[in-house]
Amino acid sequence: MFTKAYIPYGGYYSSPFARWQGSLANENGIMLASATTKRWLAEKDISPEIFEYLFFGFTIPQHYGFYGGPWAAAMMGAERIPGCIISQACSTSTTCIYQAALGLEMGEYKKAFTLMADRCSNGPHLVWPNPKGPGGQVEHENWLMDNFGNDPWAKNAMIETAENVAKEGGITREECDELALRRYEQYQQALADDRAFQKRYMFPIELKISKKKTVLFDADEGVMPTTAEGLAGLKPVLPGGVHTFGSQTHPADGNCGLIVTDKETAAELSRDKGVEIQILSYGFYREKKGYMAAAVVPAAEIALQKAGITAKEAKSIKTHNPFAVNDLYLAKKLEIDPMGFNNYGSSLIFGHPQGPTAGRCIIEMIEELAMNGGGYGLFAGCAAGDTAAALVLKVSC
Repeated sequence: MFTKAYIPYGGYYSSPFARWQGSLANENGIMLASATTKRWLAEKDISPEIFEYLFFGFTIPQHYGFYGGPWAAAMMGAERIPGCIISQACSTSTTCIYQAALGLEMGEYKKAFTLMADRCSNGPHLVWPNPKGPGGQVEHENWLMDNFGNDPWAKNAMIETAENVAKEGGITREECDELALRRYEQYQQALADDRAFQKRYMFPIELKISKKKTVLFDADEGVMPTTAEGLAGLKPVLPGGVHTFGSQTHPADGNCGLIVTDKETAAELSRDKGVEIQILSYGFYREKKGYMAAAVVPAAEIALQKAGITAKEAKSIKTHNPFAVNDLYLAKKLEIDPMGFNNYGSSLIFGHPQGPTAGRCIIEMIEELAMNGGGYGLFAGCAAGDTAAALVLKVSC
């Protein structure tokens, strides 16, 4: 359990998420995230030079990604700090925050920044040498599509892991459709009153269209209107399966950033001195082959146990839910209402840019807790390789 790691209230942002092959499809994810962070810090009147280390999380290579951490730090205005790259698929944000908190706890530094970014669009196409190939033929890999479709260890696609868990947990197509509709309705709450909830944390991206024209990308792109009738009319992605394209997430592009620091600095940087955000615990787990969605349960249980609370004591629960079965299985095992968490949105609806997905969910969880007088928050989400990670925070108001 952590005792020294805090997040300033308002010391974070998430960009809107863009649909796959949409508005951000041709932007270098590292450059875009760094430029967005630099503008955000300037608006907050926070000097990037206060940070002592950068944890940069991304999962899909971009040009010059070899220099990802130090390059991102320099572009955001912190030219003299080191930075490392963390890549753990959908758990990237959770792990970045955990590693930053761990350094705080060990006394390595007092002010760290976690920056997470990915561009699923236009992912790299890699060519690997194959000296034994007939006629010197090369091996090739589409970084995004090939890896979504095949785990080299478990030998299955990601959606197959969700179907395996659905079968083991006795979860039906009707339950998945019902949950997908509920998650869409929850996302609509974030759009109420001219997107009042999202505007608590969302920061626009500047897109340079030409030498003379710059536009702001300031709202999610790619969220599909959802109805019970529409969901019922969709065919399963896999024959006999419980998931359709309406009850699974979609790839996206975007970035987010969070400050992780000590208690005193967090208080200084908070937009409301009466709100305190403490990082309490982290949990991780790897499930048996082909059961990725099930790994979320033990990861959450470990984080909750370290924090000394139960799931029912968490006032806000947010998940990365690439498939509807994730939330249904978690709710069944933790004995909570599947319709009662993920208020204001989740990756099932607003999309999944990999690196920043969990970060945005954690930010939304903080804001929900602050709006409701504080309390414990649990984030949990699965990741490639049948793994999962979870984080418990406490917001005091």
